[in-house]
Amino acid sequence: MAQETPLYKKGGGFLLAETPAGEMFTPEEFSEEQRMFAQAADEFMEKEVLPHNDRIEQQDFDLLRDLMKKAGALGLLAVDIPEKYGGLGLDKVSSMLIAERMAKQGSFSVTWGAHTGIGTLPIVFFGTEEQRQKYLSGLASAEIIGAYALTEPGAGTDAMNIKTRAVLSDDGKYYILNGNKQFITNAAIADLFTVFAKVDGEKFTAFLVERDTPGLELGAEEKKLGIKGSSTRSLTFTNVRVPVENVVGEIGKGHHIAFGILNIGRYKLGVGAVGAAKEALKVAVNYAKERVQFGRPIADFGLIQEKLAHMATRIFVTETMAYRLAGLLDEAMAGLDPNAPDYTQKSWNAVAEYAVECSVLKVYGSEMLDYVVDETMQIFGGYGYTQEYPAERYYRDSRINRIFEGTNEINRILIPGMLMRRALKGQIPLIPMAAKTAKETLTLMPTMMPRPEGPFSNEKFALGMAKRIALTLAAVAADKFKENIRNEQEVLAGLADIVTEVYAIESILLRALKSGDALMASIVEMYTYEAMKRIELRAYEILPYMSEGDELRTLISTVRKLVRPFTPPNLIQKRREIARKVIDLGRYPF
Repeated sequence: MAQETPLYKKGGGFLLAETPAGEMFTPEEFSEEQRMFAQAADEFMEKEVLPHNDRIEQQDFDLLRDLMKKAGALGLLAVDIPEKYGGLGLDKVSSMLIAERMAKQGSFSVTWGAHTGIGTLPIVFFGTEEQRQKYLSGLASAEIIGAYALTEPGAGTDAMNIKTRAVLSDDGKYYILNGNKQFITNAAIADLFTVFAKVDGEKFTAFLVERDTPGLELGAEEKKLGIKGSSTRSLTFTNVRVPVENVVGEIGKGHHIAFGILNIGRYKLGVGAVGAAKEALKVAVNYAKERVQFGRPIADFGLIQEKLAHMATRIFVTETMAYRLAGLLDEAMAGLDPNAPDYTQKSWNAVAEYAVECSVLKVYGSEMLDYVVDETMQIFGGYGYTQEYPAERYYRDSRINRIFEGTNEINRILIPGMLMRRALKGQIPLIPMAAKTAKETLTLMPTMMPRPEGPFSNEKFALGMAKRIALTLAAVAADKFKENIRNEQEVLAGLADIVTEVYAIESILLRALKSGDALMASIVEMYTYEAMKRIELRAYEILPYMSEGDELRTLISTVRKLVRPFTPPNLIQKRREIARKVIDLGRYPF
């Protein structure tokens, strides 16, 4: 009989159960083989891509295609394609390590990511055997470049509102597509588009459309703020005849593909933000060491060190959350037979299990990168605002990530929504645990509660209190709004931010416990204190909307007691410790 998965290993289970430190995968555990794949991607970016920054940004698409073929020759496009179809079929840790390293140049990273992700994975997970045999080896080598056409002028976030229609031909051999798509990444260089249309105007369905199909026309390049070297164009379909064998998945089930693939895109985007942020931090700290003002390098100044410390800390948090998720995905897929007929479906189910964590990582990572590139520009001062230095490009390229793969607003709504759906399906005991916790919390006296033993006593205690706050607020919201909770977006976003901080605190705490590293300890102490303050503020924002009178005063008082049970650490000293390590190494310190 199959062994029951522990609650802490289930999607969203981190909120409901304590994870043993030894059970979480961390970057310190990368295998030699995983490090070799990462190094190969790193060397490719340093030698083949970064020297051509200017040509890439000027939209040299011949160069872009050539670089994709070089990446294909190194196996960097084949990571998530099964071996039987010409791929490498690597584990998710390796896949995410490569995605991190490929993020050093924004425009190329977007080109690579769209091709290997949304341009390839619909076929990997949902394609027929004939489709996989026909297309995947070419996608792995860049003989075929992939793209994904979902967004329309009137259907962005509201993807189910697409107007592109597909009608079966009289002879039953083709679907005839008519409509328009917008903001299609890789359009100028793509050979194969995964296109979403409604069969008979109703059944949301995915199709594979080859570039040279008559009736398919490309619009002009969009003039974008950032990622200028990537191609973004519109598509027009005028009586485009698509063979019936090019339907991906089932008629009317295209939304499973459209929205499910986004989960993978979200965790890849989150770990890509880590790679881009590490590059920005490296450039920022080395400039700070060289730039002299008032007779000293600006890296000696306290407020510059504070910036460097916060940058490194947020990167550390995102990196830790990302590889924690990668470890969970690999563990979920560990027993699967790649040659079994149901392998892709079970792999897909494993990713879907952690949809909450994927959204958490996407939101946190994209906002972390925006923070890091903003501070990078500030460290460069006036020079950072010029195109002579890379800070300006980093700043522009970063901004799209909060829009990609579902806006951060949508993902914030999804996080508590997906937790609730999992609860209603009986996958996690969220509802009874939230109700029980809320009842207990109102009578708690945190100062009288025993502290956890061993290292990080304060931080372990704070983590427990953070979970209590999250569950208590979830219970109050559920009781107040019931099924109308889906319309209370500000409340959902507040809950999402608190849940995200819980995942962040627990992840870095477990990594530091496992590692024993002194610098990690400083980060954990500093970040936990600051995160608890953010949790407190988010609670204060939403509680007055959900309650009033004596009940509100009781809830506010309870939250205040839960977040303030220990003395603040020496934040200035700890930031200086972190910054000094960054300055000494000239890079991210782990």
